[in-house]
Amino acid sequence: MVGDDLCSDAQLVATRSITIAATPADVFPWIRQMGFGKAGWYSYDILDNLGRKSATRIHPEWQNVHDGDDVPSGPISFTAIHVVEPRSFVLCFRRSQGFARRICFTLAYELVEQHNQTRLVSRVRARIDAPFGSLIAKYLLGPGDGFMVRKQLRTLKERAETRL
Repeated sequence: MVGDDLCSDAQLVATRSITIAATPADVFPWIRQMGFGKAGWYSYDILDNLGRKSATRIHPEWQNVHDGDDVPSGPISFTAIHVVEPRSFVLCFRRSQGFARRICFTLAYELVEQHNQTRLVSRVRARIDAPFGSLIAKYLLGPGDGFMVRKQLRTLKERAETRL
């Protein structure tokens, strides 16, 4: 999947998908505006947006995200690595200093058109080179991400289908 090479030796790889009754061009703007302090992450807002409700409409002022731009996520920022409207959106966080020798975390979204619908595929890849890093990735980050992404995909589906 697009972005897999950014964290090729991941300790956690999780792929999830959903079918949305809207075209990729209708779904992509919802993804492009994601971020803390912007549209949110469409998941459990109390956990990933400090209680601020995720966007319920497309905001033109948040559509200007391109390769190399920062996408805030609370205390850290992702970098938009691969933004190809309306087909793919990849975010990456990397750190190689301090306690962890290396952290790599990617969020990738691919939008595949299927009979005027969109198959939205989400993939997370993570590697944490620190004491207990592989355990953290597998047993903490993995289940938590699954819980959050399930809600995110369902909310994206609801928003994109409602706004047609």
